[in-house]
Amino acid sequence: MTEKEIARRDKGNMRKLLAGFPAQVEDAVHIGKRAKLPIDARRIRNIVMTGLGGSAIGGDLLRSYLSEELSIPFAVNRHYFLPDFVDRSSLVVVSSYSGNTEETIAAHMDAAKRKAKVLCISSNGETERFAKKFGHPFVKIPTGYPPRAALGYSFFPLLVVLARLRLVQTRDSDIRETIGLLAKKSALYAILSAKKNRALAIAQQLYNKLPIVYSPAERFDAVNLRWRGQFCENAKMLAFGHVLPEMNHNELVGWKVLRRHMREMAVVFLRDKKMHPRVAVRMEITKSVVSEFTDTVVEAESEGKSLLARMFSLVYLGDWVSYYLAIMNGVDPKPVKVIDYLKSELSKV
Repeated sequence: MTEKEIARRDKGNMRKLLAGFPAQVEDAVHIGKRAKLPIDARRIRNIVMTGLGGSAIGGDLLRSYLSEELSIPFAVNRHYFLPDFVDRSSLVVVSSYSGNTEETIAAHMDAAKRKAKVLCISSNGETERFAKKFGHPFVKIPTGYPPRAALGYSFFPLLVVLARLRLVQTRDSDIRETIGLLAKKSALYAILSAKKNRALAIAQQLYNKLPIVYSPAERFDAVNLRWRGQFCENAKMLAFGHVLPEMNHNELVGWKVLRRHMREMAVVFLRDKKMHPRVAVRMEITKSVVSEFTDTVVEAESEGKSLLARMFSLVYLGDWVSYYLAIMNGVDPKPVKVIDYLKSELSKV
């Protein structure tokens, strides 16, 4: 892979956005600290983030990250309406990067109807307009990004806000570690040498394969989802996955009949040093099972001390892997033309 090849394929300069992710996280933290929060958190009994795609994955990661600390339920909603339990005691986070996602706008109206406490995160659009109309607190984030490349803005402002509302502890030290680790990885992942660049090396292993991503369920289920979504949107290739231990009770049996197809699959195991010890054992056994049917098994280990750093080390690695796969696949990673087509057709109905 050469700089000329990247320049020819990456017309939208997704590489620049990826390289700038550590700075985005830093900016997102400042946005969260400056946000106005006229919300009485004492009566919040549950949290629901409503959004789709790149605007929802931040909620998934936050739900997973805070699962062992939050004393109230946290759900991520991907629909036109909210769960029936949402009421005045709910904090509904309306997350739409563009501000014009039709499902999210409908759910925003539903939240207003139920008189839930609402916090909006968006760059502009109808979400901003309705926030002003209903008097809902609005966290404004920068425009100009594909939603999937604005993950820092969908995750970190809300993390800071929840700490400011005293729903969780502050994470200043962990955030600093995460930004520092991401900055180091940004430099490494830009190097066009598979010997020095782990992301490029993994991409080469996955080229012309169908990726299957397996991870622990605890803490890393959303990281798993992020990898699969980035394969689809950036590299324009299908990807599938599951979590352990659940897949040991069903999907594992599926590794049997379609031998010819399974040879074209590549299994990626996302690992964390603090995953449940029994899950670690299960992962080793699972690896031995699938290795009988595919020649490509890849392991990616989280890095860092804090859970936040470890989660985002794998998120960032996956983002870069999907980027290099896009270049190898001969596609521009930035456009998502079929989604644009779908939205255009929906607008006619």
